[in-house]
Amino acid sequence: MEKCCITRKTKETEITMCLDIYGNRETKIATGIGFFDHMLELMAFHAGFNLEVLVDGDLHVDGHHVCEDVGIVLGELFKNNLDKVGIRRYGQSLLPMDETLTMVALDLSNRGYLGYDCTFSSEMVGLMATELVEEFFQAFVRSAQITLHFKNFTFKNNHHLAESMFKGFGRALRDACTIEGTELLSTKGVL
Repeated sequence: MEKCCITRKTKETEITMCLDIYGNRETKIATGIGFFDHMLELMAFHAGFNLEVLVDGDLHVDGHHVCEDVGIVLGELFKNNLDKVGIRRYGQSLLPMDETLTMVALDLSNRGYLGYDCTFSSEMVGLMATELVEEFFQAFVRSAQITLHFKNFTFKNNHHLAESMFKGFGRALRDACTIEGTELLSTKGVL
């Protein structure tokens, strides 16, 4: 697999993104939202991706369009550049982050669905609204056409909750993308 790039421009954001699913964890991320950059770096590291993200967005409004559009573009790159033949297909992670424990499970099914059972106790982490975590994952799921579930069991620190979600998501993606055969893992014959 090679690095694949895309540029998407709307009236709200301009995003240039490059992804190598089977990379060596190199990242270069600048969304304009420091906490979001940090979360994307963690996700890419734990997924084993090389990820470059450059965003010029309408942050004078808020971070919604940036987070949602990054999810859309990342999902599109992921879907269009993953050869599903031979992959494990399913991935999961039960990730502890100090006092936080979060479960992530996913299926590279070509069916977009987000099960989201996580509730933050503050409206912001750094300069990012915590509601935008769900917006990012919803946009990714719709664009990538995967099934993704989150369940948080315990937390006190909102930073740790978001971090456990992004790290767990990365680990579950890496698990699901692992090549372990030569056939498509589907009784239907398609994914």
